[in-house]
Amino acid sequence: MPNSAYMPTLRKHSLEQYLRARFGPGVTLLSCEVIGKASSKGAQKQYGYGTPVKLTFRVGGRSQSAVLETMKPGPFGHEHQADRAQAILWDYDSYGRLPRHVKALDVGAFTDDRQLVSVAEAREFFVLTQWMEGSSYHLDMERLAKGGRLRKQDRERTIALARYLAEIHTKKLRDPALYRRRLRELIGHGECIMGLTDSYPDRYEFISADLLRGIEEACNRWRWRLHGEGQRLSQVHGDFHPWNVLFRKGTDFSVLDRSRGEWGEPADDVTSMTINYLFFSLCRWGTLKGPLEVLFRLFWDSYVEASHDHAVTESAAPFFAFRGLVLASPVWYPKLPIEVRRTIFQFIERVLDEPRFDPSRVNEYCRE
Repeated sequence: MPNSAYMPTLRKHSLEQYLRARFGPGVTLLSCEVIGKASSKGAQKQYGYGTPVKLTFRVGGRSQSAVLETMKPGPFGHEHQADRAQAILWDYDSYGRLPRHVKALDVGAFTDDRQLVSVAEAREFFVLTQWMEGSSYHLDMERLAKGGRLRKQDRERTIALARYLAEIHTKKLRDPALYRRRLRELIGHGECIMGLTDSYPDRYEFISADLLRGIEEACNRWRWRLHGEGQRLSQVHGDFHPWNVLFRKGTDFSVLDRSRGEWGEPADDVTSMTINYLFFSLCRWGTLKGPLEVLFRLFWDSYVEASHDHAVTESAAPFFAFRGLVLASPVWYPKLPIEVRRTIFQFIERVLDEPRFDPSRVNEYCRE
């Protein structure tokens, strides 16, 4: 059974007891295995907030699977048990309200004696979600970065993802104070900009305290620039990157692990996905080119066409900075070549210095 500092050794008997309490007395646990190992190695990504476990069990004569996921203590605003509980409880509450998101089946906790209970005597919380078949979208990007041919399906999937965001972003909430809170959290939340800059070593390659402080200050100027744009508050995914999209045949997909809030700035979702076309291209060619450039531009064009939100380019800069700090992080991507890391920082600084983002100028932003 899985074991780590934040997930206790799970006895089969305890898991079966929990599953029987949740799904009925006739449950038999068939297997328990850690998942996500393959995707955790993709594109040199090596850090994550938790290790999900796939449970396969028999109920009423048929087998089914679910995913048990918790969160480990860490430097990104997860230091306290209450931090982790908040995130897990939010997951359970919000997953079911986003179209195409996997469903949360239950929320519970581990006790000191390694039992699993719904809430009482809670120590560390977990969320149980449905198991969803599919392949992580980052595999498509990896294939193209390795020289794969651009297929019709690649274009169709990019358009489908852009239109999905445009669709969920049509749902608005009139709450200017919440919009300002989300901007404030973009800067100061442990998972976001300041949490990331604090996680960088005091000195790493070319990355200095002055460089990181300058990015923080520029992002805070953007916070004040966007301060009065509360009408943009929209339903969001909040962590819409390739590892959180599972494709099956064609353009049939599901999404995983929405994060940090049901409502936010649409640019958060758009930048979260599109910066990865740039990232995979930089890792291969040192610039945005070829099929990944085609898909990058196609995503932006398709999103703006479907959403009619031309102002999204006027909000993108600090969200690109956030995602860029993740991709350039020696914690998240320790094996990233220095040239790629340097180019990402160049991109961050140039984008923050422009009044609006222009998708056609990406390579210009990346040059020193």
